[in-house]
Amino acid sequence: MSKQDLQFNRNEDFNKQDWDLAKSRLEKIYGGGGEKAAAKQKEKGKMLCRERIDYLRDPGSEWIEIGAFAGYEMYAEYGGCVGGGVVTGIGYVGGKQCVIVANDATVKAGAWFPITGKKNLRAQEIAMENRIPILYLVDSAGVYLPMQDEIFPDKEHFGRIFRNNAVMSSLGIPQLSAVMGSCVAGGAYLPIMSDEALIVEGTGSIFLAGSYLVKAAIGEEIDNETLGGANTHTQISGVCDYKAKDDDDALRTLRGLVDKLGTRPTAGFDRVAPQAPAVAPEKVYERMPVDGKPYPVRALLECLVDADSMIEYKADYGKTIITTYARIDGWAVGIVANERQVVKSGKGEMQIGGVIYSDSADKAARFIANCNQKKIPLVFLQDVTGFMVGSRSEHGGIIKDGAKMVNAVANSVVPKFTVITGHSFGAGNYAMCGKAYDPRLIVAWPTAKIAVMGGDQAAKVLLQIEKSRTADLSAEAEQELLQRIRARYEAQMSPYYAAARLWIDAIIDPLETRTVLSMGIEAANQAPIERAYNPGVLQT
Repeated sequence: MSKQDLQFNRNEDFNKQDWDLAKSRLEKIYGGGGEKAAAKQKEKGKMLCRERIDYLRDPGSEWIEIGAFAGYEMYAEYGGCVGGGVVTGIGYVGGKQCVIVANDATVKAGAWFPITGKKNLRAQEIAMENRIPILYLVDSAGVYLPMQDEIFPDKEHFGRIFRNNAVMSSLGIPQLSAVMGSCVAGGAYLPIMSDEALIVEGTGSIFLAGSYLVKAAIGEEIDNETLGGANTHTQISGVCDYKAKDDDDALRTLRGLVDKLGTRPTAGFDRVAPQAPAVAPEKVYERMPVDGKPYPVRALLECLVDADSMIEYKADYGKTIITTYARIDGWAVGIVANERQVVKSGKGEMQIGGVIYSDSADKAARFIANCNQKKIPLVFLQDVTGFMVGSRSEHGGIIKDGAKMVNAVANSVVPKFTVITGHSFGAGNYAMCGKAYDPRLIVAWPTAKIAVMGGDQAAKVLLQIEKSRTADLSAEAEQELLQRIRARYEAQMSPYYAAARLWIDAIIDPLETRTVLSMGIEAANQAPIERAYNPGVLQT
C-alpha cells in the first residue's frame, strides 16, 4: 500500500469516527428531557415533539434540522436546556417546503431560555428570507423566569418573535399554528398572530394569565380549561379557528391546510436533471485530511458537484481561492472555495494554501459580482486561515482588496450558502460569508474549527498577556499555563461550541452536503430577488 493510500485510509477512519461522535451526541439530544418527562407527556395523551413533526411531514421526505445542538453544554446551573427546548427545521408538508417549529415539552415544560428565543428567531428568519410557510406546534410554559432578564426586553429577545409574526403576515408568508399544550403569557400571541390557529381539546390551552395568577391579581376563581381551553376559544372568544380532538386530528388538519396553499412566484434559479458526482461522495472522507495538512480542494469538489459541470473562472489567477461555476443536484451554483495546497502565482510567488492574498480576494470579488449579474446562487466552501499579513502584503494593499471582497459578499443579492469544512479563522470567516453575512444556511462538517486565529498562535498571545500580570513565573508553571490556555481556546474552536450558540445552523455528515445545499436553493428559489446588485463604493 502506498504512502498516499495509507493517509487516505487514516483520513477515512478519523472522519467517520468524527461523524459517529456527532451522531451519538445527536441521539442524546433527540431524547429531549429524558424518558420520565416523555412518559408524563404520553400519560396526557400527547405525542412527543419529534413524533408530531414526523407525523406532519410527508413520509420518506427529506428534513434539515436547524439548531439541534442549540444550548449544548450550556446552562449547567439550571440543569441544561437540551436542543434549546424546541425543534426547528425545513421539511415537506403536502409537497410544499415549510419551516417547522415545535416546542419540546419534555425540556423544562417547553420553557423559553435565551437560546430558545434565538433559535425561534432563526427559524423565522429562514421563513422570511425564503418566503416559505412556517408551522408552529405550540406546547410551552412560557419564559423561563430565572433568566427573564436575558429573554424578555432586548431587540433580539422574545418580543421580536411577535414582531416577526406581524411582518411575515404583511409579506404574505403563510403562518399556521397548532396549540397542542400550554400556550401562556406573551407566548399566547404567537398562534393568534398566525394566519390560522388550531387547538387540541383537553390538552391545549391559551391564556395571558393562568388560574393561579388570575386569582392573585383580581381574586377570580376559575379553572384553566374554562379560562382558556379549546371550547372556550372556539365557541366563546373566537381566538382559535379549529378544534381538534387529539394530536393526530390537529396534525391532519394542519397538513390539509398546507396542502391547499396556492403556488407562488419563484426567483428563477436554473435547474436541470441532477447528475451524480464524478467521484463517489463517500470518497470525501478520505480526501479531507485529519490534521490540517495541505490538500487540493478540487478533490472535495469532485465529490460534491454534478459530474462534468465545473467551469472554473480565472483558474490561473488568485490560486488560493477556487472560483467555479458548477451544478449541485442539478442547480446552477457559483462556488467560492479556499485552496489548501501551496501554489505558485503567475509572478512566481509561493502562496500558502488557506490564506487569502490580494489576487485571490480580487478574483473572488469579481466572481461574486458575475454570479449576481447572472442570478446564480453562491456556495462558499470555507477552509480559511485568514488574509496574508506582513509588509509585502500590506504595501500591496491587502486591506483594500480584502475590503473589496467583503463588500461584494455583503451586498450580494443572490442567496448565499456556507459550508465550513475545516478552518474558519479571523477575517477569513467574514470574507468567505460567515454568519454575519447572512448566508441562507450555514453548516459545518465535524472537522470544522471556528475562531479568531489558530489555537497555537492564540495560546501564545494569551500567555504573554497572562505573564505580564504574573511576576516570576517558572518555566514549569509557564508551560502548565500555556497548556491550560490552549485547552480552553481549542474547546471554543469546536464546531459543537459554535452550534450550541447558533453561529452555525447544523453540524452535518459531509455526505449530506449536496442534500442540504439543494434543499436550501429550492427554498431560496421561492423568494424572488427584489433589489438590484449594488456593491457600493469599492476601494481600487
